[in-house]
Amino acid sequence: MTAIKTFVLVAGEASGDQLGSALIRAIKSKNPDAVFTGVGGPAMIAEGLQAWYDLERLSVNGLVEPLKRLPELIRIYKGIRRRVLEQQSDCFIGIDFNFFNILLEGSLKKAHIKTVHYVSPSVWAWRSGRIKRIKRNVDLMLTLYPFETQIYHDHHIPVRFVGHPKARQIAVGEGHDKQSSARNDRSISAEALVIAVLPGSRGSEVNLTLPDFIGAMVNLAQRRDGVVFLIPAANDSRKKQIERILVEHDCDVSVTVSEGDALEVMTAADAVLVNSGTATLEAMLLGKPMVMAYRLGWLTYQIFSRLINLEHFALPNILSNQTLVPELLQDQAPATNLADALCEVLEPARQSQLREEFASIHRTLVGDLLTDAVDPIEALMSSRNGFE
Repeated sequence: MTAIKTFVLVAGEASGDQLGSALIRAIKSKNPDAVFTGVGGPAMIAEGLQAWYDLERLSVNGLVEPLKRLPELIRIYKGIRRRVLEQQSDCFIGIDFNFFNILLEGSLKKAHIKTVHYVSPSVWAWRSGRIKRIKRNVDLMLTLYPFETQIYHDHHIPVRFVGHPKARQIAVGEGHDKQSSARNDRSISAEALVIAVLPGSRGSEVNLTLPDFIGAMVNLAQRRDGVVFLIPAANDSRKKQIERILVEHDCDVSVTVSEGDALEVMTAADAVLVNSGTATLEAMLLGKPMVMAYRLGWLTYQIFSRLINLEHFALPNILSNQTLVPELLQDQAPATNLADALCEVLEPARQSQLREEFASIHRTLVGDLLTDAVDPIEALMSSRNGFE
């Protein structure tokens, strides 16, 4: 009789929840009786994860916020480690959430638990020798993007490019082909100028980013008649937070706040104003012109700016190694600059160019979770000392 395999997965935010749910589905296709425990959100729980902690408790941003929440994070860290060792799990899979998961992976690896890290940290962007810790702590790295594998090959760390599930979920050209129906679903006319506004999935991101975005919305509405703004909140907590901030800033433009429908909202849009993360990928896969702006807390920015060596930070620009879309960081992103950038990407020639460039990138990101992730994970679990 084949032993039931046990997996512990830990995600720290909404995007990790989506990645984790796709990975659980892929693992279940070959191991239908497998048991999944750990930390995840609604998507992972729907796939069968037995959640030990609420995903929101791990959803922290930057460098300073984790310090403020350190006692709680330490309690959760110890609780996860204790449970993994008690049930002698076959494999631990940390999904993104790097500062927490890579530390946990190191502790578990010392206890002879096989460790997988899903979503490469931006080691290629850091000046320090962060790669050495990954080599000590991680048995197998799974990357979302093809360019990320080289640094692991260079340091003899087992790695697989698995592609991004969003690139498989969204068909090339879908954002253009389904725009009319997405607008009909929201009773928005085909002639309206629609801007999707995505200020982030974490509470701290929304607090830092949304005021700048509101200023850009007001500025753009003064330049263009009949602009419709749509803000898809990641969850109910973010929806309430966004609505409160809109009231506090006396935002008097045409804006609708919804929940959990970012893909549909971006499909309906002509352009996207976005802060970072998975939403930039989704906007690119949908072929939507975008402006990316990001604001960190002052101290976090001072630390990051001294650690990171990066020419671009908007995902389409990183993947193409050129400036495809405007990217504005910290004080580069006042309302006027954001509105100017939106007007620029809304020019018909720029929209056409971006759709073509995004479609080309899209095709490189598809991958196959079953052969590129599940098979290597199973090979790792069946080996004595990791990959030979």
